[in-house]
Amino acid sequence: MQTKLDERYQNTSQGRKAETILRNCVHCGFCLATCPTYQLSGNELDSPRGRIYLIKQLLEGQEVTRKTQLHLDRCLTCRACESTCPSGVEYAHLLDIGRNEVEQTITRSPIDRMLRFALRKVLPNRNLFAFVLKSARLGRPLLPERLQRMVPAQPKIRQNPPQANHPRRMLVLQGCVQPALNPDINHAAERVLDKLGITLLEAQKASCCGALAYHLDAQPEGLDAMRRLIDAWWPYIENPDKPIEAIVVTASGCGVMVKDYGRLLKHDSAYAEKAARVSELTKDIGEIVAAELPELTRLLENCPAPEAETIAFHAPCTLQHGQRLNGVVENILQTVGFRLTRVTDAHLCCGSAGAYSIVQPHIARQLRDNKIAALTRDDSTLLVTANIGCQMHLQSGTPMPVRHWIEILDKVLCGQTEDRYP
Repeated sequence: MQTKLDERYQNTSQGRKAETILRNCVHCGFCLATCPTYQLSGNELDSPRGRIYLIKQLLEGQEVTRKTQLHLDRCLTCRACESTCPSGVEYAHLLDIGRNEVEQTITRSPIDRMLRFALRKVLPNRNLFAFVLKSARLGRPLLPERLQRMVPAQPKIRQNPPQANHPRRMLVLQGCVQPALNPDINHAAERVLDKLGITLLEAQKASCCGALAYHLDAQPEGLDAMRRLIDAWWPYIENPDKPIEAIVVTASGCGVMVKDYGRLLKHDSAYAEKAARVSELTKDIGEIVAAELPELTRLLENCPAPEAETIAFHAPCTLQHGQRLNGVVENILQTVGFRLTRVTDAHLCCGSAGAYSIVQPHIARQLRDNKIAALTRDDSTLLVTANIGCQMHLQSGTPMPVRHWIEILDKVLCGQTEDRYP
């Protein structure tokens, strides 16, 4: 693609990066076939190729309008287009640049600004979010039925934390909303890794990974959150006596962001090297368990096998497209003994996409309902995923249980054959 950037962008790092990405695009249109929003609307401006043209126009100095903002907002950043693109176009990076430029030009409505501000301040604040969620659960019976479905029920929690202190040590990202929505995900990861000879540690001052603010029109705020998280983790990383092997993330949405710290902070002289090291250490929980499959198989010999359970696995976009870990969790579940159903259009997003289901509820509900239909087409008894956002979004549209896969692996290893998936 030929480009002629406006002089405002020609000598900036963002402009040079955007120009390189734009020139890699060959207009082939392969991305249209895998774009969830284009599949719904049929409007090319709601496709990666259309959005690339919009970003190209704004970087070349053409007028930026609310129409530009609308179509960039509608993108889920699912990155299915990147998995399809034969030219390796780094679309998500280009989208970050385009959205940031649009945000400097177009003023949002007061209601939109207030909603996005509230999301950035409430969701990453673990204590405040827990209070809001508890209040919503108490008032749930008074809400309209549609809103009741959006308030997740209180999960059953099994604590019994491991007592062993293994030589192998890893850090875990607690997350911001996950401890309130479903704390047993990290508890389950702790128990599973304990059985595999790994101690999972929590850094008490660790907070949000920065993804929410970064993707909600506040990139500097998101970068500051990344720096704070690096500061909380760094004493564990540089400890020469008890070094950690990895940073484990159980929410694939957070994982794809933390793995990108090295790129996002590479121009920060104080944090560039630290950020690169954090990205290098970060692993999805699926990567950790997959590396221990021989030991896992040995442990399973002493556990009751699943009773011919058939489950449907939803691979989050952040796992299969963002981290390129397609098939990793599926292999683990099949090793355990579960039968996996075939899911049509498994590459398409469920509509959760961070805060997308809140700021774009109409599109998100359509995508959720389509995904649930695909997941439940065969006779599955349980829906399983790898990201808290996907879990909550899917659960709001179906009475069938939706669980994180590490929870069911934990219960198999612990020999819980009754009431396994309450």
